[in-house]
Amino acid sequence: MRVHTLAVAFLLIACLSCVADRESQPFSKHQDRLNALTEEEKEEGWILLFDGKSFNGWRSLGRDRIPEGHWVIQDGAIKKVPSGNVPLQEDGQPLEGGDIITIRTFENFELTLEWKISPAGNSGIKYNVSEEMSTSHSPMRAALGFEYQILDDEEHPDAKVGENRTAAALYDMIAPGGKKLKPVGEYNTARIIFNGNHGEHWLNGIKVLEYDLDTPRMESLLAASKYRVYPDFTKKRKGHIVLQDHTDAAWYRNIKIRELKPN
Repeated sequence: MRVHTLAVAFLLIACLSCVADRESQPFSKHQDRLNALTEEEKEEGWILLFDGKSFNGWRSLGRDRIPEGHWVIQDGAIKKVPSGNVPLQEDGQPLEGGDIITIRTFENFELTLEWKISPAGNSGIKYNVSEEMSTSHSPMRAALGFEYQILDDEEHPDAKVGENRTAAALYDMIAPGGKKLKPVGEYNTARIIFNGNHGEHWLNGIKVLEYDLDTPRMESLLAASKYRVYPDFTKKRKGHIVLQDHTDAAWYRNIKIRELKPN
């Protein structure tokens, strides 16, 4: 009986060890895939916009560098440092921040990335951005372009202004539908398709909205939005991809893009 009991105990320990190994494998595999492309993705034309280690390929809107102290790389992600924690100038004022943009511009593309937001936080991913148009309007370091909204829907007051200001919205224009948003502090997956006159926003594998430029619907949405004061705001262009400096902490990683043949 004692031999049998010992055998059962050893078997149980072995099984628990196997379970632990299986549970640890997905994490290590995920870490291996972080900010990296598979061979299949390379064949499909995907490129990395962030290598997980440096700001290569990025700069500040209107400047040739990253705003000092406002953006850092943390645990394989680009982090927006909350404005209350940024370094100060000698007079006590924060160092000047601002949105950061890809050096390259893109016209027809599919973009994917992972993002998470801080409690009550607000940020955004912008595209179709003209740097010239953006810097000609105040504030000079804020990009003008279509925005995939990043938000804590539960705690940030912007969500109470309207559904078109909640996470994954086309900011101030189109509300997302049928979305499944992960809790604050967990990474969500965003996907943006912008091809020809057609645009789509996806969140965690679900298409939450779509639109077409040069349509009566889009003209109506623009006329009702904050962007109506900017001439040619909805004009299709070869533009920058932008991460927004909205004072709150936000994280971005696995930023990948592939160019598409226009529809």
